[in-house]
Amino acid sequence: MPPRELSKDLVRVLKSLKLGKLLPTLPERLRQARDRGMDPEDVLLLILSDEVQRRDRNRLVARAHRAHLDPAMVFDEWDAGANITYDRRLLDELRLLGFLERRHHVLVMGPVGVGKTMLAHALGHLAIHRGHSVHCEPAEKLFRRLKGARLDETHTAELRRLTRVDLLIIDDFGLRAMDELETADIYELITARHQTGSMVMTSNRDPSEWLSILADPLLAQALVDRFTNNAYDLVIEGESYRKRQKPRLDPSS
Repeated sequence: MPPRELSKDLVRVLKSLKLGKLLPTLPERLRQARDRGMDPEDVLLLILSDEVQRRDRNRLVARAHRAHLDPAMVFDEWDAGANITYDRRLLDELRLLGFLERRHHVLVMGPVGVGKTMLAHALGHLAIHRGHSVHCEPAEKLFRRLKGARLDETHTAELRRLTRVDLLIIDDFGLRAMDELETADIYELITARHQTGSMVMTSNRDPSEWLSILADPLLAQALVDRFTNNAYDLVIEGESYRKRQKPRLDPSS
């Protein structure tokens, strides 16, 4: 039996209660309830549970968007068949987010195209789902934004915000040599978050190589020591997954 059309009065009341999002699925839910002879209380619970779940999903999507996480970079989309090697046991442990509870860091390291960014974003999504605050940003964009914050005198406030977030993800760190302001900013972030908040950083370079690209040798040694001695190292080796995305002519054409 097809679902009955909802009455105009019911539609009006639901919209006035800001429950209009129930309308697309409500007729089918009511049909199911009638077919099963459900108790009215159970019907109400079922319908309202649908709305709670919808709002929870939307809330998580909104939080991930504010954190600048790519919605497609989740573990469900991780290609287990990729031609790469990494410590699977360590990744399984990281997915439990114990490092976040213990305020440890994670360094995801490897060559271009092996999935470092995706793993960092995927960990960010898990943290969002567990109720943690997250901020994710490529290193180049972050340092450029912090330089701009000095001009409008919001630099201190921005560093404070980046320090307070539960999980700070910095992607593609160390692609080039860094100037004095950038070195000071990353030193400030790593120092302020030492044993107080977790970071996930992705890099093509081993931390020993960071020393040569940071402008101040003393700050470089201090920040590398603080970060590396509090971080898990997830090293990924293999070929770029982008090779499989390279467009090719269809041999049948």
